[in-house]
Amino acid sequence: MALVEEELRAALDHSDALAAELSLLERELIETNSGVLALYVQLEERDQALRRSHGQVLRALEDALRPRPLNVNGLEMAVHYAPASDDSPTGGDLYDWFTLPDGTVHITLVDALGHGVTSTRTALTVTHAVRTLALEGHPLDSIVARTDAILRPYDHDVMATLLLARLDPATGHLALANGSHPPALVIRDDRTADYLEVRGRGVGYPSPGSDRVLTTTLHPGDLLLLYTDGLTESRRDPVEGEARLIDAARRHRSHPTAVIPGAIAADMLGGALHNDDTLAIAARLLPHPLGGGRP
Repeated sequence: MALVEEELRAALDHSDALAAELSLLERELIETNSGVLALYVQLEERDQALRRSHGQVLRALEDALRPRPLNVNGLEMAVHYAPASDDSPTGGDLYDWFTLPDGTVHITLVDALGHGVTSTRTALTVTHAVRTLALEGHPLDSIVARTDAILRPYDHDVMATLLLARLDPATGHLALANGSHPPALVIRDDRTADYLEVRGRGVGYPSPGSDRVLTTTLHPGDLLLLYTDGLTESRRDPVEGEARLIDAARRHRSHPTAVIPGAIAADMLGGALHNDDTLAIAARLLPHPLGGGRP
């Protein structure tokens, strides 16, 4: 009987020792899990901080590549740009604007194939080529084809759509050339809407060039909207997107020009099924003062 009690006591002592060891292991496991979880949290926070920093650097770089605001008497212009995603804040949508020696304002919109830094480089190359040709005095109807001829020998993969606009702030004369790009939209002062269709093929496309130059006249109060396809194809139906764009432009046309592109983009991208880089430019002539006009 004494032997049995001794064995039972030994078994109980062993059991207590095992329980104590198990308790110790559980505490160590909890501490380890807490440490691992804390490490994961730290890594996630560092990753997010790195992404934010990376995005800010790229966004700052792309902003530096964009032209400065133009200060032109009688003309208001504003721009809205949004990347396809915050992880890739640069893209193939780019614009350029500048004043020609005769006072005409030249605007270029480019949508290069792809996303990210590579497409930004392509778009920047295209805008620089267009600017050089425009400042050299080449006719508007030749610039799309000439841009392709300049760039294609050095980059066989270059592919971009582009829309070129020339606007005389003194007279309202507007000229457009197109290379596979969505048409410009005009909302007249009486709320009538016109898509200014010009056929053409972009840089890198077969037989590149604008088929013609479309001309019209903008009057004070008319709203000109230039944009990339990310604005009208966010729901994958370009026809429906163009109808929605007219409605959005009519809704916001009476707002200050500076807020119009962003307000239109917010309307158009609500419920988007397809994320893409988005670029929109609004331009509007101001009423000329009595006796005004270019000297």
